[in-house]
Amino acid sequence: MKLLISNDDGIFAQGIRSLANALAAAGHDVSVVCPDRERSATGHGLTLHQPIRAEIVESIFDPAVKAWACSGTPADCVKLALWALLDKPPDFVLAGINHGPNLGTDIICSGTVSAAMEGIMEGIPSIAFSLASYACLEFEPAVNFAVSLLSQLEKQPMAKPMLWNVNIPAVKQAEITGVAIARQGIRRYFDIFQKRTDPRGKTYYWLAGELLEDVEETLETSDLRDLPTDVQAIRDHKITITPLQYNLTCGRDLHSLQDWKFKGFTMN
Repeated sequence: MKLLISNDDGIFAQGIRSLANALAAAGHDVSVVCPDRERSATGHGLTLHQPIRAEIVESIFDPAVKAWACSGTPADCVKLALWALLDKPPDFVLAGINHGPNLGTDIICSGTVSAAMEGIMEGIPSIAFSLASYACLEFEPAVNFAVSLLSQLEKQPMAKPMLWNVNIPAVKQAEITGVAIARQGIRRYFDIFQKRTDPRGKTYYWLAGELLEDVEETLETSDLRDLPTDVQAIRDHKITITPLQYNLTCGRDLHSLQDWKFKGFTMN
């Protein structure tokens, strides 16, 4: 298959190198377009007020991998690849393997998920892969699962293009207890702005966050309530697969708002 891979950890990240080289070794046609430096937590930001540059990279990946380092965001990278760098659309857009989890509400800020989201917005099946630890550098179980999953999808394609958010627990492969189709959980942070002074005596602020708790979302649909959250499944050493969408409309509230009366205006 023809695969496009991006990330938000940058061109030198171990996760993308391990994934791209393994998929190339498995016989796939692999292209990499990713940021030239770390662009974590950039969400779906786009570069609109300065040029985007892309340089061919030849020394980082397997010789079979075609790679570019891009000056833009993860979403920029996928846009540029699809509309300017690749000769034809890929069969899949992949993002990662991210160094750190993308669970629950973290996906809103995730550049990794946004890179994959850019693919599905163009109607291309997309998968975001993340290793659920910042400390662990053992990517082999995550790589093995990604290679196996792509092999399965090659033989048994998705019924329709989807975006899957995949998180792999940071344990030995023998300790992984299975694969869970999981719903998105909620993670809350206590954000702290540390006030500091630079060498010129000027004040600046550094954002730091501490995870306070994982929160269960209140659901009205019982069939979803029966599924584990991605947060809980990772705790149970399961690989999680969560289908995502870019349409953020809240259907339940959309209907309830029809009964609102806005003074001086008519609801259609």
